[in-house]
Amino acid sequence: MENKSWHQMTPLPLTLRGRSFVWGDRTYLMGVLNVTPDSFSDGGKFNTRDNALAQAQYLVDAGADIIDIGGQSTRPGAAEVSLEEELNRVLPVVQALRLYTQVPISVDTTRASVARAAIEAGADIVNDISGGTFDPDMLSVVAQLKVPIVLMHIRGTPQTMQKLTDYQDLIAEIYQFLESRIAAFVTAGVERSKIIIDPGIGFAKTYNQNLELLRRLPEFRSLGCPMLVGPSRKSFIGHILNQPDPKARVWGTGAACCAAIAGSADILRVHDLPEMRDVCRVADAIFRIH
Repeated sequence: MENKSWHQMTPLPLTLRGRSFVWGDRTYLMGVLNVTPDSFSDGGKFNTRDNALAQAQYLVDAGADIIDIGGQSTRPGAAEVSLEEELNRVLPVVQALRLYTQVPISVDTTRASVARAAIEAGADIVNDISGGTFDPDMLSVVAQLKVPIVLMHIRGTPQTMQKLTDYQDLIAEIYQFLESRIAAFVTAGVERSKIIIDPGIGFAKTYNQNLELLRRLPEFRSLGCPMLVGPSRKSFIGHILNQPDPKARVWGTGAACCAAIAGSADILRVHDLPEMRDVCRVADAIFRIH
């Protein structure tokens, strides 16, 4: 993990629906829209089409650069839903949302068939928490669709990941996983400029490992891909604040987001859009020197 200059490692910009994502310029916000009954912080709130669309509009109005729609909870211990159920949750929302906004839509799925259907319905990005390891067809599907993909680090599955936190070298092992997944997708025909990495805060990581990961984010720069970080409302923040209610972790999330920006994150995946937009604007002014 040799250090290379920021300029050398700045990835190529990405254009989605006429919007340019110029990495290093500012922090972009991905607003979370869980159309699930069981997500850890907002399960059941937006799992009807009308509620989901109202929340999407709220996120867009609050400044979201991307809306991330997920129909399968990935919280620790979450049960897997059927393919049909995931499609039934995700596709109507993607289709309806695409009718009234040009904000890029991301689909949060590990299934290639859901990714394909969502992109055909109007989504723009695939966000795969398994880095394309749960469904081997994801590589060829993303290559065929020519869309950007977020590759996240995880061990095991949401059911097993919190038992798989024993690392010899946390950062090196996450780095090697991401490096190997980037190589696999490039080999499958995905342009490197369309690959976004996510070190996977909260996924098969202990409290202390999440803090170490946030401290050492700049080490992933040398992979040459834009970096997404998702600290929003996560349990390590609850641990610090002694706050069991995820919705009451807004300012803890703000501090974690500020740390991620200092560590050169490009995209933050968040629930609390208006507050995190202010955090980003101030942190960008401090840490991104043009």
